[in-house]
Amino acid sequence: MHRHAAFRKRADRTRGGRGHQRHPVVPDSPDFGGRGSGDRTSDESPETVNSTEHLGQITNYRKRPLAFLLHYVRRHRTAHLVILGSVLLAVICSVCTQYGLKGLIDVISQGPAAQGVWAAFAVLCGLIAADNMLWRVGGWVAARAFVRVTGDVRSDLFLHLAGHSPTYFSERLPGTLASRITATSNAIFQTENTSTWNVIPPIVAVCVAVVLLTTVNPVMAGAVMAVSLAMAALIFRLARNGTPIHREFATRAAGVDGELVDIISNMSVVRAFGATMREHQRVTGAIGEEMTARRRSLIYLEKLRLLHAVLTAFITAGLLAWGVVMWQHGLATPGDMVLICSLGFTILHGTRDLAVALVDLTQHVARLGEALDSLLVEHDLPDHANASALKAGPGHVTFENVHFAYPSRPAVLNDLTLDIQPGQRVGLVGASGAGKSTVLSLLQRFHDVQGGRVMIDGQDISQVTQASLRDMIAVVPQDISLFHRTVMENLRYARPDATEEEVLKATEIARCRDFIEALPDGFNTMVGNRGVKLSGGQRQRLAIARALLKNAPILLLDEATSALDTESEQAIQAALDTLMEGRTVIAIAHRLSTLQNFDRIVVMKAGQVIDDGTPEGLANRPGPYRDLLRKQAPVAEETRPVLRVA
Repeated sequence: MHRHAAFRKRADRTRGGRGHQRHPVVPDSPDFGGRGSGDRTSDESPETVNSTEHLGQITNYRKRPLAFLLHYVRRHRTAHLVILGSVLLAVICSVCTQYGLKGLIDVISQGPAAQGVWAAFAVLCGLIAADNMLWRVGGWVAARAFVRVTGDVRSDLFLHLAGHSPTYFSERLPGTLASRITATSNAIFQTENTSTWNVIPPIVAVCVAVVLLTTVNPVMAGAVMAVSLAMAALIFRLARNGTPIHREFATRAAGVDGELVDIISNMSVVRAFGATMREHQRVTGAIGEEMTARRRSLIYLEKLRLLHAVLTAFITAGLLAWGVVMWQHGLATPGDMVLICSLGFTILHGTRDLAVALVDLTQHVARLGEALDSLLVEHDLPDHANASALKAGPGHVTFENVHFAYPSRPAVLNDLTLDIQPGQRVGLVGASGAGKSTVLSLLQRFHDVQGGRVMIDGQDISQVTQASLRDMIAVVPQDISLFHRTVMENLRYARPDATEEEVLKATEIARCRDFIEALPDGFNTMVGNRGVKLSGGQRQRLAIARALLKNAPILLLDEATSALDTESEQAIQAALDTLMEGRTVIAIAHRLSTLQNFDRIVVMKAGQVIDDGTPEGLANRPGPYRDLLRKQAPVAEETRPVLRVA
């Protein structure tokens, strides 16, 4: 009872805590209803939110990292304007503090009887107080705004990645993609942080200092400004020349992350083949290349800083000598000397800080650009601009003269025509490479056909939204993928708003409730990475229960009993029979005994249908299906004695 109570408590919390949920399927039968296809459209699903326009805007920034940053800054325009205003005023107050100090020194130098000492003192204190207060205001607002920007970036990049076809992910390491999302977020934060606190302040400080220095000697102010700008331009140009070096480091770092994730996720294989040291050498080599690239990046930065330090030292010495000469000729008061020294250091240190900050900024922008160049690849399977939701129907599937080939590979399907009536159970059989799995992939529009068309209920699936299409299809794959979450969360992944009774009923039908309740925390047990804490058969039964909860009109089975022993397979056949009731079913199976209750068997070879008929009809006439059946005759006769091959 305590497990049921824990399940109920967690279930209620999960349902109540989701901001967006799929509307429940309206049941037609005592168990799950059928599909309620007439009551649900895919527009009700949160996944169907049309973000094509927004994602299209993001991809336009693939080669423009700074424009990408400004795109998100504009989302929080008010906060960033407050930050900018606070920083500008704070820097102005900070530089004017030096002018206030000059005024106080000039008054004090007149002797104890001088007038206006306390007024000058009050002005100086007011400037210092305003300086500190404005910095804190900017910092407080930035702490919120910068975090929101990085959160928006990661969320949008995930949404963009989720729109890619399986081909995109098969060609890239998942760890590299995750690393680049994190790298993009970090680069955005560092770029904003560096720009706000290290680039804008010295620019403003130098400009204000030059204006104040003109009150002492306009020629000196102009000379200092000219030399400072020339030095800053030189440093900045050299910094930009180092961009390829910084991008190389970013690429190597992402590659190391990808290698680590790939190896760790396959650690059982590594140990099985005794390849720990081999993989260690591989990782060490990748880390060595990253370290070399990072060292080159850091050394380049240090060379720039050394050059700037040498130039600054010479300019500072010249400025101080100029001030001393002016004082010797009576052209400057003690306060002027203090102002010349302080403003001179402000200008020189400001240009130094600006140059260093710009060097760092180019490094952050280079990392951002490298990450965006990899992440913001155009989708190869976007929804059409005028795509509409797939209208729910009984599940009539049609392949019309379909031709398909994977990139740089021979054709997999050649002029395939296949008509599957609503509610029909169809098994696809044939040798490996015949095109069976491709049929299931194309029906889910994981790829677009190169010729012909695929239709559901008379609607071309290339003209409907992908979310609405997949809303109408439930899948029990051969390779079961589970999240590192609880059993309950994995079951409810098909339908987050499923009630406790529906979840329990689904697990009973799928013959998995008993083993779930025997787990340490029952339905709240964490299943581990990809469900590693469960056996293959347990994962497959969870997948069947998950498909039951989705309650879609079309069901795809890809070797749905491949991970089960004989006893478990016999027990699960009844669950599959219940799951298939009233649905259009397309199943791939190498064990022909699992298809004997189907309405129809389609035999495929080289991407074409070479035989088609009922299991009994095909078994009782010469042909490829009968040949396949004879090869499995001992198994078929043991498990299905009704069918006999003549």
